[in-house]
Amino acid sequence: MAGTMLPPPRPLLAAAGALSFCLCSSLLLAVADARVHNYTWDISYQYKSPDCFEKLAVTVNGEAPGPTIRATQGDTIVVNVHNKLETENTAIHWHGIRQIDTPWADGVAGVTQCPILPGETFAYKFVVDRPGTYLYHAHYGMQRVAGLNGMIVVKVPDGIVEPFSYDEEHTVLLGDWWHKSVYEQATGLTETPFVFVTAPQSLLINGRGTFDCSLAPSGTCNASSPDCGLRPLFTAVPGKTYLLRIGSLTSLSSLSFEIEGHSMTVVEADGYYVRPFVVKNLFIYSGETYSVLVKADQDPRRNYWAASHVVGRNASQTPSGKAIVSYAFKGNNPWIPPPTAPPAGPAWNNTVIRVQQSRAIFAHPRFVEPMPAGADRTLLLLNTQNRIDGHIKWTINGVSLIFPATPYLVAMKRGMTTAYDQRPPSDTYDHMSYDISAPAPTNGTVRSPVYRLALGSVVDVVLQNSNMLNNKSETHPWHLHGHDFWVLGYGEGKFNPAADAWRLLNVRDPIMKNTVPLHNDGWTAVRFRADNPGVWLFHCHIEAHVFMGMGVVFEEGIERVGKLPPSIMGCGQSKGLH
Repeated sequence: MAGTMLPPPRPLLAAAGALSFCLCSSLLLAVADARVHNYTWDISYQYKSPDCFEKLAVTVNGEAPGPTIRATQGDTIVVNVHNKLETENTAIHWHGIRQIDTPWADGVAGVTQCPILPGETFAYKFVVDRPGTYLYHAHYGMQRVAGLNGMIVVKVPDGIVEPFSYDEEHTVLLGDWWHKSVYEQATGLTETPFVFVTAPQSLLINGRGTFDCSLAPSGTCNASSPDCGLRPLFTAVPGKTYLLRIGSLTSLSSLSFEIEGHSMTVVEADGYYVRPFVVKNLFIYSGETYSVLVKADQDPRRNYWAASHVVGRNASQTPSGKAIVSYAFKGNNPWIPPPTAPPAGPAWNNTVIRVQQSRAIFAHPRFVEPMPAGADRTLLLLNTQNRIDGHIKWTINGVSLIFPATPYLVAMKRGMTTAYDQRPPSDTYDHMSYDISAPAPTNGTVRSPVYRLALGSVVDVVLQNSNMLNNKSETHPWHLHGHDFWVLGYGEGKFNPAADAWRLLNVRDPIMKNTVPLHNDGWTAVRFRADNPGVWLFHCHIEAHVFMGMGVVFEEGIERVGKLPPSIMGCGQSKGLH
């Protein structure tokens, strides 16, 4: 499958050349006025009741979600992380930040660093080189489930004009929440018989939700807790336009988000301007961010629902997440529930409308990022759920990924060839004969291999979905660390390299993203340039799935990586290294 997968692209829009000048100019301005933002974070367990049910949550300075990091393009972020979890390691990933020249700051335990031990302090230092909406979250085991997450907002430098205007902006962080601990969930996934995490008990909006306390054991749930309940999302002034920066850090759920009575115009996705399009429901998958414009053009005398709903899986036992949008009108109380019933949301199993929205996202005409005409290498990656040695695992081309004791970055930079699996993983699978509608056979291996990519090469990746052991297919959001990629297209059924590459893939104005959905019973194709020296994880952003092995690791230009900081070492074969 090596070589050019796609035909030469149609001519890019003339504005693409102007874009390069614009981006370079804006970055130079940002660097000239760059600031350093210093944060000190204590990571600790605290009793929290985000949906009124009290349980332990991993917090940043006592809060969950953590604080929103705000900066300007070109600024440097320094976060001093004190691990006060007492008996648990941690690491924090800065989701969507490419970590150019700082691969050790990506924050993935086992890939780019040793985990931060209890009582230790680790300093993350990196530059935010692109404006946009980004995220941060724990990247150790399944710790993200416990609440360590937040948002990153990177503004354009002064003097740079965005292709839309608004009066005020707000952040909207969407999540899901369980009453079981991370340890209980992880144990169920690794034991026999297998126990899945099941549907979440609640959906959270900006870390708050409501659980029916009558369903909880006595003394565990308090509907009047200040941590939970129906909260205002924002208060609008009639006639004004609001930018909502929406991010999803769900651990399992694909979501639909809406504001009752209001349409939303999508203008940005994962830090890239899109050709504006209007939606009633915004479908958003774990790890994605979108910016939408909302015009305050409804009756100002009443309040409106903001709501998130589970889609893609039957989670009828999970109530919708809810918040209040009010208007600044005499006598209005932003805490009073709207007079209408909360919106029910779209049908959870309507895949067609979700795929249609994915296909509606194109680069803004004035901000098309020039894309290489073809690929130097093509990877066909098949997602399967397998039973390996009696345990249920996810595999990619038959390999279930397990992180080595020595971080890949350290092992590969220091030439520790025994620290990880030297056998290269397969670039493809038997795509001509494999039946994606049937459960995978009982085979596969648990390994820690690496895809070695030539520095500067162009790589096409086609993610192929298949049925699980229960003979069903579901959506998987895939996130690439260290890079953004061009989204070439989506298709139903099995990808056919001979036909689909010519018929369905967009090479004119594809949007660039860092996270993309692989829809059920279908495939997704992306292209990226391997131009960021380091070792990078590419994985499903469903927490249980990556924990069960659904991911791959890319290495590129390891010899170009600068001297590694000693602080990322100390585990596995890196003990005692400096």
